[in-house]
Amino acid sequence: MPTVPWPARRATLTARPLHATTQVRMLTSAFLDELRQIVGPDQLLTDPADCWAYGYDNSRQHQAPEAVAFATNHAQVRDIVALCNRDKVALTPRGRGTGTTGATVPTHGGLVLSLERMDQILRVDPDNRLIVVQPGVTNQAVQDTAAAHGFFWPPDPTSAAFCTVGGNLAYNSAGPRAVKYGTPRDNTLGLRAVTGAGEEIRTGVMTTKGVVGYDFTRLLIGSEGTLAIITEATLKLTPLAEGKRTLQAVYADMDAAARAVSAIMAQPVIPCALEFIDGTAIEMIRSYSDARLPENAGGMLMIEVDGPESCLDTAAQSVKRAAEVEGCIECMLATTQAEIAALWKTRKALSPALRNVAPKKINEDVVVPVSRIPVLIDGLQKLARDHGITIVNFGHAGNGNIHVNLLVDPDDPSQMEAAERCLDAVFTLVLELEGTLSGEHGVGLVKREFVAREIDPVTLDLMRRIKREFDPNGILNIGKGLPD
Repeated sequence: MPTVPWPARRATLTARPLHATTQVRMLTSAFLDELRQIVGPDQLLTDPADCWAYGYDNSRQHQAPEAVAFATNHAQVRDIVALCNRDKVALTPRGRGTGTTGATVPTHGGLVLSLERMDQILRVDPDNRLIVVQPGVTNQAVQDTAAAHGFFWPPDPTSAAFCTVGGNLAYNSAGPRAVKYGTPRDNTLGLRAVTGAGEEIRTGVMTTKGVVGYDFTRLLIGSEGTLAIITEATLKLTPLAEGKRTLQAVYADMDAAARAVSAIMAQPVIPCALEFIDGTAIEMIRSYSDARLPENAGGMLMIEVDGPESCLDTAAQSVKRAAEVEGCIECMLATTQAEIAALWKTRKALSPALRNVAPKKINEDVVVPVSRIPVLIDGLQKLARDHGITIVNFGHAGNGNIHVNLLVDPDDPSQMEAAERCLDAVFTLVLELEGTLSGEHGVGLVKREFVAREIDPVTLDLMRRIKREFDPNGILNIGKGLPD
């Protein structure tokens, strides 16, 4: 069953099993009857029209599953995996489908296991700074619950109001605060899960220190549902800061902005957000909004500093001095809520501007060492000229996580061919700069053919053997993450 990709990118990608011995089968009526007994008749979809939407994620690639089951507890997940193993049925776990790499597209049809109804917060323990949740809980629900006790969970992707914790863990999705507080791997104490073989496991600890056994928690986080299905997560909470200060710095070019990033990260005050946009993005904002920006702006940083109120102004001034490198046109420190809103209005104008110009853009999230950001941006500008593709760059400058946006028309075959060649060159450039192909969006379908460029054959073989240990029948999220 080939995927139906959208747009034309990866058009030649076909659904192939990860293991040569994998022989996935169609769902039988007997299988569906047993499935209904596990989840109940109201938690199973079999009508093709009802199942159709569960073949998508935000990559817009699509393959319809044969059925969709909604689990509400750990035991149901365990029994579903056991049933799929027995009958060799392809099983694709998913949350709410906000991922952008096709990692939840059921390439082999089979059964989609939706975890969105496993949405219970099981335990809140402020004294030990932890919260235990099911995977279908939204990121925002965790933040709201934690905030009522004076805490927060650091990962904060843009889709926090809708995306699930399970999805955050599957992709190791972090967001802007990762520059100071780390990713889900740094903020998860332990997991409960069911392996692809149907075995129940617990990983990690309930403490902030622990070194007994191998670290399966960090292994499962970022594995995109290819090793096990997470049914419960113990998250490490962080106290809410007393206050926050917001700065906006504008630069003549990206070289100056990158020097500022290095200077900011070299001084003792670590910002809780350090975002950047390039000159092309600035021009787009200027054309599609009333945001005020200098005419000669070639790069911009949005900076936030948090901490105790008693020392926050001093900390913000320290960051401001570091940001004012040669080439800085202006650096503004907001002192009121109105000024903060005005500064963020500029950054928030970018998304609607992009939707106006290219609603079907290709968005990749690559990472390079912070000091190599200017080389990356210069290289991306050259690739844009060479391939006739407009490229807009923005992202999390503090850890070099750059979102590279190719503005294309998927209905123009020649433009899509140029975009494919350009994207191939983008990945080559990133690896030459000692970077990595994905920071938080994952690999899924759309990047799997490039993985062998980054990971050597011996390491890839070891990863495949680990996959076989967790999923010996090769039923779990087939064809994702690792190349054949």
